[in-house]
Amino acid sequence: MNIRTICIHGASDETHKTGAIVNPIYQTATFAHIGVGQSTGYDYTRTQNPTREHLEKTIANLESGYDALAFSSGMAAIAALMELFEPGDEIVASTDLYGGSIRLFDNISTKNGLKVNYVKTWDIEDLKRGLTQKTKGVFVETPTNPMMHVTDIQKAAEICKERKILLAVDNTFLSPYYQRPLLLGADIAIHSGTKYLGGHNDTLSGFLVAKTPLLSERLRYIHKTSGAVLSPFDCFLVQRGLKTLAVRMDRQSENARILAEWLSKQEKVKKVYYVGLDSHPDIEVSKKQSTGFGSMISFEAESGEAAVSVLGRLKIVQFAESLGGVDSLITYPLFQTHADVPRSRNEENGVNERLLRLSVGLEDIDDLIADFEQALK
Repeated sequence: MNIRTICIHGASDETHKTGAIVNPIYQTATFAHIGVGQSTGYDYTRTQNPTREHLEKTIANLESGYDALAFSSGMAAIAALMELFEPGDEIVASTDLYGGSIRLFDNISTKNGLKVNYVKTWDIEDLKRGLTQKTKGVFVETPTNPMMHVTDIQKAAEICKERKILLAVDNTFLSPYYQRPLLLGADIAIHSGTKYLGGHNDTLSGFLVAKTPLLSERLRYIHKTSGAVLSPFDCFLVQRGLKTLAVRMDRQSENARILAEWLSKQEKVKKVYYVGLDSHPDIEVSKKQSTGFGSMISFEAESGEAAVSVLGRLKIVQFAESLGGVDSLITYPLFQTHADVPRSRNEENGVNERLLRLSVGLEDIDDLIADFEQALK
């Protein structure tokens, strides 16, 4: 089945026989037992709920995975992932990474006895150098947030498989519509469903997609035990958003390509980071493993003052955190998404006072260009 069709008809629902086109919201905390030792298959919503099950099956089908687990946020999903590891284990992670993930790794995972080594995972030789005998997992974000580096997932997977290391790939920026890490050899795909999967900036969610039954079993235990599961109503919102994922991604990506090319020609824009530009160093890797470039752009203004001025002058594009929704949003990573990352480390990664990150939405492209044209004056 084509992925466009999976977005709309992602999972069969055998829990009701009403003929309803939209999967029902089972807004219940608990379920009655048939008798002692007997169950309908649903006992308590923290363990499973028909609405969540339908969404999880859809996500698993989209990612070509064995199982998917829905969490209350993307960070809840990553926190659960880290529970797969034991004190003393080492994790290798992309050095250019969403600030919330870095905050979790450096302050929670480290406290729990894990060691996180940050490397340029898009440089395969640097990835190899970061591995030790104690490395149990590799965490890759591709494209990275916010510098848009692209890691060769297949090559990373080959290295990890040879050393029996778990490979987890944060696929938030491209979604399964454009990139499916499990088919490229990854063990777990990660999503902040708040972003493209939901697509409307109206709900938080997160997902882990497991490639094998064994990983599914381990993650299911963590899921029900830690309890950060996605509510039935939020499952409904994400499921509704998924039905338009394909058309949204295609339109947003086309808008982003045009806008990135326009920005790259502006005198007051010093550098543009967009994977779909021919000048991007990783474009060929992206073409090999993805079917689209997405709609995330980062760019440098000529100064910190100019960046602040742009944020204040934009009228259609809103100054707000998050990404992937129908509305175009722009953020200031140094003071928002990466505010908890040490300043020296941000500077090393290119996250400076000139850098802005843009999530391109569904507005008319001429209106977006006009908005930036007046903001850059």
